[in-house]
Amino acid sequence: MQDTNIINFIKKEFTKRPVLMVFLCSFISLLVILGVAAGTLWQFRGDVFEYFAKEYLRESQAPAEGGVTERIIEKQSTIFTQDSFVIDAVKKTNPAVVSIVISKLVPKFEAYVDPNQNNNPFGDLFPGFNFNVPQYRQNGTESKQVGGGSGFFVSSDGLIVTNKHVVEDREAQYTVFTNDGKKHSARVVARDAVLDIALIKIDGIGYPLLDLGNSDTLQVGQSVIAIGNALAEFKNTVSVGVISGLSRSVTATGALGFSEVLDHVIQTDAAINPGNSGGPLLNLQGKVIGVNVAMAQGSQNIGFALPINSVKSVIDSVKTTGKIIRPFLGVRFSAINAEMKAVNNLSVDYGVLIKRGVNANEVAVIPGSPADKAGLVENDIILEVDGVKLSEGVSLASLIRDKKVGQVVTLKILHKGEPKTVKVTLEEAKDN
Repeated sequence: MQDTNIINFIKKEFTKRPVLMVFLCSFISLLVILGVAAGTLWQFRGDVFEYFAKEYLRESQAPAEGGVTERIIEKQSTIFTQDSFVIDAVKKTNPAVVSIVISKLVPKFEAYVDPNQNNNPFGDLFPGFNFNVPQYRQNGTESKQVGGGSGFFVSSDGLIVTNKHVVEDREAQYTVFTNDGKKHSARVVARDAVLDIALIKIDGIGYPLLDLGNSDTLQVGQSVIAIGNALAEFKNTVSVGVISGLSRSVTATGALGFSEVLDHVIQTDAAINPGNSGGPLLNLQGKVIGVNVAMAQGSQNIGFALPINSVKSVIDSVKTTGKIIRPFLGVRFSAINAEMKAVNNLSVDYGVLIKRGVNANEVAVIPGSPADKAGLVENDIILEVDGVKLSEGVSLASLIRDKKVGQVVTLKILHKGEPKTVKVTLEEAKDN
């Protein structure tokens, strides 16, 4: 009975409306639905195409091969993206990177023959046979290239950052070649006796300069770019790598025989060759995050750079005062670790032991220094600076370097085995 009512209702409704109108309404509705579907498909055509392309690859190749293909495609996409960042960063920064040539007056020798010196090695066997041995004598001096390095502009009026060991020789002359090939005579403005940094200057204005980044936010694995005068021959050489480690401590030895401990440095596998010293280490945005300083001898792709945050205060000091003003404590020390504790029968395995240097004139506490005035003596052990424990990765030099001249710091020490707190007022270092 119910079915009969529905059929009667449909017949009644259709008899009320013309058949043609019903057909047109249905057809138009179908077209609207198809149009909406086509529009949606067109809007997401990229995703649809990618889906069917992957399905095709998955079905047309073996499962193992398909996985490899997808990884290759993804890797190529990543490489192309990184390439574009590197190329843009190099184009932006290259004009601000300079090559430094080190020249020096060296003796000039000439060969000559002394006519009054007649040598006959055969004696009377062959009389009259004379053999004159050439002699050498100095005939003035000549300027000769003896080395090279790199640097980069940090001001438009020609102020350049480089390494101290690049411009260490006070008797040498330094010439800067800018990226446009022009040659400029340079003078050394300041050398930092603690950090391996120096600033030099050339005449002129309008030089391009690099933006300084933030080295405190670096992460291991982050991509970096090194630019420098590789082997003092290949100007503005570009190498790319990653940050391999942070807060490293290394002992660097220079060409003049000096050695120094560099702490909190950045390790990178970007190629850093002789001549790269003083050049910038950049992130992919083209900002300086380090100053290339050293490489590990006998290794492959182990280079080091000074973090730029440690250098910023030096740059600001030179810009403001014309010299490097840095705080000074006045002690020589050795870092304590578990091995040193065992060998020397110490009571702690961290901190620094105040001790004299190798040479007789290298006293443990420099007379008249802030440490001397505060009563520190040889064999005292400094454990903390302002509550920060001196341990692996946290050095005394780096903590003092971050302070200001005139600042009072609190040292926790062991004096004759007894814990003690000492307040020290830091002073300005005299030797720049």
